[in-house]
Amino acid sequence: MDFFEADDGVEIGYAVEGEGSPVLLAHGFASTHEVNWIATGWAKALTQAGYRVIMPDMRGHGQSGKPHDKQAYTLSAMAADLVALLDHLGEPGADLMGYSMGAMVSLVAAMERPERFDKIVAAGVGAKLLDPRRDPGPVIEALLTNDPSSIEDKGALLFRTFADQNKQDREALAACFEAVRAPFPADGLSRITRPVLVVAGETDSQAGAAEPLAERMPNGEAFTVPKRDHMKTVGERAYKEAVLKFLGE
Repeated sequence: MDFFEADDGVEIGYAVEGEGSPVLLAHGFASTHEVNWIATGWAKALTQAGYRVIMPDMRGHGQSGKPHDKQAYTLSAMAADLVALLDHLGEPGADLMGYSMGAMVSLVAAMERPERFDKIVAAGVGAKLLDPRRDPGPVIEALLTNDPSSIEDKGALLFRTFADQNKQDREALAACFEAVRAPFPADGLSRITRPVLVVAGETDSQAGAAEPLAERMPNGEAFTVPKRDHMKTVGERAYKEAVLKFLGE
């Protein structure tokens, strides 16, 4: 991996593969660029389609810096990392795809720096993003406990297990989760005039339906991945085909 320093001094690791039109990828919470984009076949699919794939480890994750202060993990701060990475690479703009947390960051990046992004794919998110009541407590407790067997919330246990599988800094992730679970700035969605594809699995209870979120944006469209939940949507062939079609239009 290569590294650069973000605007606030946090070191961000990233990898680049392929040649062609750039696509910037923002992975999900407790994941890494390798788990989210390489192991799932995304990097291969995009490079074979003629794209240059730019994959950071989001701050707090993988090989990037891991501050323990929740103020370091606002969606705006992470969106600024994406812009700073484009600056570092000398890229004036790119298509942008995020999954779950990365999709939240991507939508905020499209709100705040629309001149830097062409098409946006927000996957692993949906109607639940519009709900201001998103209690981070159970997941934070699950991340910080020294006894995983004590975790009763199934969704929280899933995050803890995923964090441990990826050998993450759980204190950094707890700070990150508290920040990204603040009410999403949904009022800004109407300002996103770029084409946006919202993707969610049919049985993804964490995201909810894709359509209500897509409808909040002037050029939003929705795609539902049949019979897939939050974890299984990521590498699904139908998701890849929908995105390649969207980017190629």
